[in-house]
This record gives sequence, C-alpha cells and structure tokens, in this order.
Amino acid sequence: MKIIDVVCSEGKTGFFFDDQRAIKKGSEHDGFTYLGFPITEGFTSIRQAGESISVMLVLEDGQIAYGDCVAVQYSGAGGRDPLFLAKDFIPIIKEYIAPKLMGKELNSFKDFAEEVDNTIINGKKLHTALRYGITQAILDAVAKAKKITMAEVIKKEYHTKAQFKKIPIFTQCGDDRYNNVDKMIIKGADVLPHALINNVETKLGRDGEILKEYVGWLRDRIGKLRASEEYTPAIHIDVYGTIGTAFDNDIERMAIYLGELEKTAAPFKLRIEGPMDVENRDGQIQALKELRIALKKKGITVELVADEWCNTWEDIKLFVDEGAADMIQIKTPDLGGINNIVEAILYCKKHGVGAYCGGTCNETDRSAQICTNIAIACGADQCLAKPGMGVDEGFMIVYNEMNRVLALTKAREGK
Repeated sequence: MKIIDVVCSEGKTGFFFDDQRAIKKGSEHDGFTYLGFPITEGFTSIRQAGESISVMLVLEDGQIAYGDCVAVQYSGAGGRDPLFLAKDFIPIIKEYIAPKLMGKELNSFKDFAEEVDNTIINGKKLHTALRYGITQAILDAVAKAKKITMAEVIKKEYHTKAQFKKIPIFTQCGDDRYNNVDKMIIKGADVLPHALINNVETKLGRDGEILKEYVGWLRDRIGKLRASEEYTPAIHIDVYGTIGTAFDNDIERMAIYLGELEKTAAPFKLRIEGPMDVENRDGQIQALKELRIALKKKGITVELVADEWCNTWEDIKLFVDEGAADMIQIKTPDLGGINNIVEAILYCKKHGVGAYCGGTCNETDRSAQICTNIAIACGADQCLAKPGMGVDEGFMIVYNEMNRVLALTKAREGK
C-alpha cells in the first residue's frame, strides 16, 4: 500500500497557547484571558487560540489516514520549540515533507517514523509539532494498510509483550478545580485533578496553605461522592515549580511541606508534578534527586513527577538514568515523532520508573486517540485525558478510544 497524496488543513486545538513566563510573573486574570503583555517570543497576547494542522495521507485504495500537528499549551517555555502557528508551517509541509511521503510503501511504522523524525531542513530538525502530527498519520496509515489497530502495529513492531488492558486515566480540571473534580469522581477517573497550581499567591499560598486546604477538600470530596470505598483514585497535582518558589528551593523545607501534604491526602496516594523549576535541565535533575532523597530519609512516600526540562527522548532517558523522579510525564508533543513516545514509555518501564503518557490540554481529539493506542500497546502506567480542561470531553475521547481498541482486539482474538 502506497501514499498517493498529502493534504493539509488548519485546525484549532482543545485549549490555548499560554505565555508561561508572563503568568509566572503574576499576570492577572481578566475573564478567561490575562492582563498585561507577553514575554515569550512569538506570542501576541498572554493567552491566544491554540492551532493545529491535520496531515491527511491519501492511500492508493482511497483510505485516508491522518494525524494532527500540535504543540503544548506552554510553547516556548522550559526549553521547548517556539510557538506553533499553522500558517507558518503548512508551506513547510507542502514544500519539504509531502514529496518525501508520496509513493512511500507502508511496510513499517517504526522505520518510516524514524526517517521523518530525523529529517533535517535547512540545517535543523523539523518543529516538534510537525514531527508529532506527521508520524501520527504514518501510524494510522500503516494500521489501515495492515487492517489492524494502531495499538497492534506498535505492539508487533516494538515487541512490547504488553497485555492489552485499560490504562488509568488522568483527568485535568483547569482553574475550575472544584466543579470539575465532582465530574471526575462521578465518572470514576483513576487519577485526578491536575489542579493547575501555577501561581504562589493565589493558588499555592506563600506557605503552601492554599494548596494544603485544597488537598484536604479533595480527600473529603472523594469520600463523599464516590460510589463505593473501592474507588481510590490517586491525587496528582501539577504545581509548576511554585513549591520551589515559595520555599526558596530549600530542599528540607520542601520535604517537610510535602510530608504535610501527604498526611492531608491520606488515605489517597499523592503525586506532585514539577515541585520546582530551576530553569535548566541539569539543575532540575539535581534538585529533584535531592528532594527524592530527602523524602525517602523522612519516610515520605509522595511521588515526584518530572515535567519541565524533561522534554525530549534524550531528556527522559537522562532523568530516568539519574533517578530524578518516581514518574516521568512523557509530554507527547514535546518528543516530536511518536516513535519517541514508544521508546520513552518502554524505557521507563524497563527501569522501574512510572511511565505517564501525558501531553497537553492544547491537543486535538486525533492526537489523543493515537496516544491512547500507544499507551495501551506499551502498558503505560497512566494516560492523560485530553484535550481541554473541561474533563468531560477529554475523558470521553480517551476512555472511548481505549474501549474501542480493547473490544476490537478481543473480538479478533476470539475468531
């Protein structure tokens, strides 16, 4: 089966691009947007509409395979590629990429994806968003050519030996961190609520008191609304480095505070993503390692999740090798080609580190579906409900895609 045409269309994502640096410096909300001026290069406002590009591959039998090029909400921050705008990148696909795709035989996803992921144009690799979406389309195309699910393609080509089963789904609430939690509990989300704790003064508290109160509310709310005591979701909160900011990156003070949070969250497991952000990769690894050691010495079992400065496959491997985290947020668009997501999940699992097949609220339904297939094929430890922060839509997309894949593969095995 060959590719006979490449068609692109502009799209919108399930959320927005936000200038993280401006927000961290205290930009105030104005309705659903922010007051003030952007800091990060490429932004025209602190919050602006997220954009995507659908890359559609026309196969010689008339089938259409497609993937979506998207970038994370906080583009241009934490060592990531710059802001991704569709009008700037569709011409690049048409001029440089489409000719390389036309006429290609769809024999192997792995080889084809690695070729695209390593493509050099004018001395540089393609923007991560392009590599992300184009390799999604390739996976879909190979699956259509072989008439199997995308998860089965990954399992066979990478010899994952994973038993296909439901992967715990992690839901994110955005700033509506009370009403949206109710939705999560009612729908039985396995991990919640993300919480978007990205400001010390308004969301964490100068001494962490606002977050501590919120964790106590979470604990009580789960107990009140859950259908049975068997429902014991993990509490996973992304603090965007604000704990480090509030406690001056003092490891001892941070460890004591996390111990207090753990007691407040009990009996539910607590994970903290991005406790500090020291603005460079090596420093981030060292700071996380020191905090993990301090927690272990105190018998505190809070799990630390790496996110900022852990962007590429090479970054993830280094964080794992250095023992810098209990779980890695594999921020899927940041890795470029989805072949790197596969490698990252498998590497984490091989070395006993939690593999969180994550991403961003600023994705699309298509990228979410494809990442769900990868999570199933590799046996990830949790999978992000995406896109958006409204809970219902992202949870529906991931949950339903997961069940479709499991039902199809089970039916095929039964024949």
